Amino acid sequence: MVNEVENQDAPQGTGAVSASEKTLLVLEAAMAHPRFTDVVEATGLAKATVHRILATLAERGFVATGSDGGYLPGPKILSLAGLALQRIDISAICQPFVDDLVDRVKCTIHVGAANGDEIVYLIRTDSDKPYKMPSRVGHAIPMHSSGIGKVVLSDYSADAVARFVARAGLPGRTEHTITTLEDLRGELAHVRSVGYALDREENVPGVACVAAPVRDHTGAVKYGLSISTLTLEHSLEQVEAMAPEAIAAADLISEALGYHARD
Repeated sequence: MVNEVENQDAPQGTGAVSASEKTLLVLEAAMAHPRFTDVVEATGLAKATVHRILATLAERGFVATGSDGGYLPGPKILSLAGLALQRIDISAICQPFVDDLVDRVKCTIHVGAANGDEIVYLIRTDSDKPYKMPSRVGHAIPMHSSGIGKVVLSDYSADAVARFVARAGLPGRTEHTITTLEDLRGELAHVRSVGYALDREENVPGVACVAAPVRDHTGAVKYGLSISTLTLEHSLEQVEAMAPEAIAAADLISEALGYHARD
């Protein structure tokens, strides 16, 4: 009889679910769905079980209810989330995905973070090619002339882009650098439409890259991942053809940072 009751609480297609698994299922569902019926549907558990677990979570401060009766994150889970965010090591999270990407594309991979009006490299991992990129971890580069910078800027509002240009300017790094607000806005519109950015020898002569956005747990683009190579080895068309690889790796990192895309 006990096994029959447990199996009634098991989500379809699974065996018996432990008490701890049920609690985690309900907690995760309550963070994503404010209504009780949606939590029940998302977990596949019995209503009585969901109600009992939610009551315990509320008592312990992991779940709260809003003025409309919907479920919200409680003070305990917010406190734990804050502690977890303080301890995040972005480089450690990114490195396995970067290493895998290097093995596939045989190019240098960078991960950079927005720092004020610049991008700072957090990771540079080279392939086994005989040459090295003219970059280093901790090095700051302009946003407007780099692939990673462009994907970060593509998340800015029109007013925020204008303010960025007023503060930082658009200095020419090479003959290919974007140096006008109008051209930058056009470039960023294209980045938003395709989901990646190109650096067409805009920061360093002879170096090109394709970059994809990395989102934090809130969905904000604060980081970027790029595949960099020499134009002597890859044409710009070949660099752009690696965009799906960059996007796939960046999306995996975003998920590892807690971002969940919504349909």
